Amino acid sequence: MQSHLMTIGMLAGGLGLFLLAVSMITDGLKLAAGSTLRDMLAKWTRTPAHGILTGLSITAIVQSSSAVTVATIGFVNAGIISMHQALGIVFGSNIGTTITGWLVAIIGFKINVDAFALPIIGIGMLLKLTGAHGRRAHFGLAMAGFGIFFIGIDVLKDAFEGLATAIDLQQFSVDGVAGVFMYVGIGFLMTVLTQSSSAAIAITLTAATGGVLDIYAAASMVIGANIGTTSTAAIAVIGATSNAKRVAAAHMIFNLLTGIVALLILPLLFLIVKHTGELLGLEDIPAVTLALFHTVFNVLGVLLMWPLTQRLTNFLKKQFVTQEEIEGRPRYLDKNIVESPELAVNALALELSRIAGFARRMATDVLSTDNNRKKRIASDHLVIEKLDHEVVRFITQMERASLTSEVAKQLKKILRSEQHFISCSEEILELESVPPELTDSDDIGLMVHIASFQAEVITLINITDLDADAFSKTELEKQLDKVQLLYEEVKTALLHAGVELRIPIQNMNDMLEQVSSIRRMVRQLYKASRNLNDIYEFAGMHAREPHGSKKQQNEDVSYVTPQIEE
Repeated sequence: MQSHLMTIGMLAGGLGLFLLAVSMITDGLKLAAGSTLRDMLAKWTRTPAHGILTGLSITAIVQSSSAVTVATIGFVNAGIISMHQALGIVFGSNIGTTITGWLVAIIGFKINVDAFALPIIGIGMLLKLTGAHGRRAHFGLAMAGFGIFFIGIDVLKDAFEGLATAIDLQQFSVDGVAGVFMYVGIGFLMTVLTQSSSAAIAITLTAATGGVLDIYAAASMVIGANIGTTSTAAIAVIGATSNAKRVAAAHMIFNLLTGIVALLILPLLFLIVKHTGELLGLEDIPAVTLALFHTVFNVLGVLLMWPLTQRLTNFLKKQFVTQEEIEGRPRYLDKNIVESPELAVNALALELSRIAGFARRMATDVLSTDNNRKKRIASDHLVIEKLDHEVVRFITQMERASLTSEVAKQLKKILRSEQHFISCSEEILELESVPPELTDSDDIGLMVHIASFQAEVITLINITDLDADAFSKTELEKQLDKVQLLYEEVKTALLHAGVELRIPIQNMNDMLEQVSSIRRMVRQLYKASRNLNDIYEFAGMHAREPHGSKKQQNEDVSYVTPQIEE
């Protein structure tokens, strides 16, 4: 009983050392590299082939396919790399992670721990202690982790040798298809529990070398571990954006498909592994055979998925689609009308009308007391940014053709109008990020001034709707003047309240800044609408319904009239 407990303790300790080592190597090299990882992923992934080589290289260095996959998800989110580029990195990282198996098989079982691993740990920690917080310290951490890696392998090897001697493992063996699936499940579970396929594969290789597992059972566990590594990406994208979920889905699809194919042709794969090993002059021992098996079936997976990369990209783009993505797609910017400038200006005006609707809704929401406004504002801002990108791209395509001076003039107005909408949107985001000081006062007179100002601002927001039946340029100008007048009154009232100590000076400053920000927001909306009205008149669109029927327009963008606290 005592020997069994010691064996279990050695297994736990060996696994702990291994996980610690992998963590130290990964963190140390990531910190030592600084922005190099980001630059490599951004610059070296122009094609899927480059992406595969980059994913393979970085994963082999940092010893963590999960770290590379999670980093890739972040870069896709940030727009640094595309979905198509990300797939190459995901494929390559799966080959790169097989390097761990080779380290275990070729070096891990043959080194003298005292002569090799311990000095590496000592040198690594010396670099760590003398390097302060610079790159040398981070490299020292990775170096020490490399030494601990081999100590962990040595402890696991001794533990499994003891386990094979102490326990009759034949009583637990399961033959046939059921046995294969059982070992796949064990490999999968080990990876999920340790969040490291490298750890699961190291355990499998040491178990096979120690005689605990036969070669086919160990191969099944390697396949299970390979599938299980997708759990890290799946956990990382909980609550994340659509692009993050798409990259994680690509990782899952690749590993699942690769695992299924490997299981279906397991005998054939071992035949390929045997001949490849003989060709390369590799030792015919379980650890080397399994390391080669792991590499071969991941390379096979890349060869299977390579022709499907573009189709997989197109398929994934249709998955996890959010409302923001649907609304952020242009409805009127058709490439077929780019060479017809007048029609193109008409289409741009219609798209700007949609942007105007989202900007008005944001402006109304930021003045409301609705608890859900924060989410709506963030969503509408993303939509405006996406549509802005599409409008600019469409105009760039138009400029390649010869344009009349009048069309060129309208394009400048469109760009100005678009910039005003973006500025309005950013002003609203800034307003939403600060506490609602404007209703935080017991001074009734001051609150009446502020409520009147907000009410007139909302009226101006509604008047900027060019598609409303009652739209009038004259009324728009009058309302802007009224808002400006009330702004001056509110500013004066706030200054008096602060000087007379009816409100704290800090509150006065915060409220002045918010009132000023509201004025800037609504002025940007006014300028954008005035330019858009000129474009409407050029296109002969005034008083038309850009979204079809009035009912359809209301469904596209719903306006919320907030309750002003008085």
